[in-house]
Amino acid sequence: MELTKRSKIINSIIRYTLLIIVGVILIYPLIWMIGSSFKDNIDIFGTFNPLPASGRGTLENIKSAWNISSDHTIWFYFGNTLKFLVPKTFFTVISCTLTAYVIARKNFKGKKFVFTAVIVTLLMPELAFRIPLYLLYRQVGLLDTFASLFIQDIFASSSFFIFMIIQFMRTIPRQLDEAAVIDGCNDLQILSKIIVPVIKPIIITVGLLCFMWGMNDFQGPLIYLNSPDKTVLSMILKQQLDGDTMIVYGKIFAASCLALLPMIALFFAGSRYFVDGVASTGGKE
Repeated sequence: MELTKRSKIINSIIRYTLLIIVGVILIYPLIWMIGSSFKDNIDIFGTFNPLPASGRGTLENIKSAWNISSDHTIWFYFGNTLKFLVPKTFFTVISCTLTAYVIARKNFKGKKFVFTAVIVTLLMPELAFRIPLYLLYRQVGLLDTFASLFIQDIFASSSFFIFMIIQFMRTIPRQLDEAAVIDGCNDLQILSKIIVPVIKPIIITVGLLCFMWGMNDFQGPLIYLNSPDKTVLSMILKQQLDGDTMIVYGKIFAASCLALLPMIALFFAGSRYFVDGVASTGGKE
């Protein structure tokens, strides 16, 4: 008994030691970025220490990051980002949930073909869809509008999210659907009153991932938007690396930290559902 107890203690010590080491390695870049927000260029590239040297920290980078351009503060560009990000997240969650429900819970002719098409498009690079969308938006006059960044999500364009929701729905017993049909529920009532409350973790997970990936998207706004007053957060951060003057990396790191704050807040607000959603997407019927 004592040997078994000692073995468990040793295994726990080894396990938690490895977890702490891996955790420090993973979180170090974030700590380094935050620390570099208070450093000058010479301090950023002169040491691996994430903290500024004693007495040499400065808040000027934070002030410069807030007034990131001569015309607007960083809040203006964050507002531009929300103009397409909020409807993008909303339409993605609604359309992908409806599509996943039909594929996962209904039987219809060509179901296997539709599911195969979802998997095939999941494996295709996103750039393959950018070119035809650009040509389409140019024909209908949607270029240089925020709608060009989310209108395709009305039609469940994200195969990855559809696949995630399908896998989660497959863990729900079909007897619930049958009982609801006996009680007189239609498909919309089954989805809204029975399925959605059960799959809330994966819905929140999809919303979080869509918001975070949309916030980090640089290619889409670069292709579809060209007016200065429609510049979004990812574009203004990239512009700080361009120009003829010396690049102030501390300002860029500070602006990146300010841009991360909303995503970090959202992640911690929905972290419990996020973990549940990711952990349950591998289930089977």
